[in-house]
Amino acid sequence: MKLVRLAVPLALLSTSPVLAALPVGASAPDFTTQATLAGKPFTFHLADALRKGPVVLYFYPAAFTSGCTVEAHEFAEATAGFAALGATVIGVSADPIDKLNRFSVSECRNKFAIASANGKLISAYKVKIPLLGKSNRTSFVIAPDGRIIFEYSALNPSGHVDKTLAAVKSWRAGHPA
Repeated sequence: MKLVRLAVPLALLSTSPVLAALPVGASAPDFTTQATLAGKPFTFHLADALRKGPVVLYFYPAAFTSGCTVEAHEFAEATAGFAALGATVIGVSADPIDKLNRFSVSECRNKFAIASANGKLISAYKVKIPLLGKSNRTSFVIAPDGRIIFEYSALNPSGHVDKTLAAVKSWRAGHPA
């Protein structure tokens, strides 16, 4: 029975446009949502973060799942590298803020903010997993002008940090501080 429950969502993923996230060159939809850093809630506004430099916006399916925990650890380890390039990292999932407060401390290691997304935000970035109401694992790099300069979708967390860091480095090379 467990195999059947897993097979249906996997079949949906393989036949749906999950990988049809907003493309490079598109305008990133602005948003304001509840976020947390080091277990302390605050309001995150994308436009405000973009005034400081590029934003690495990564969507993940659910806090405290194996892949999302691995990805959070990897982003935590790389946060200083992103900050040195002037980039802000923020993870986003459909989880409630209370759950994210705990995930922020234990798995994000108090290094970067994570935010709670509603279905409208997940749909705006075209990262919704059909029928599940959660987001796919998709990473974006958004330039300060609000344009998406990098997009990568893969359910496997490997590669998201390296690829987004490379995209920020490439952008920074063309836009010295």
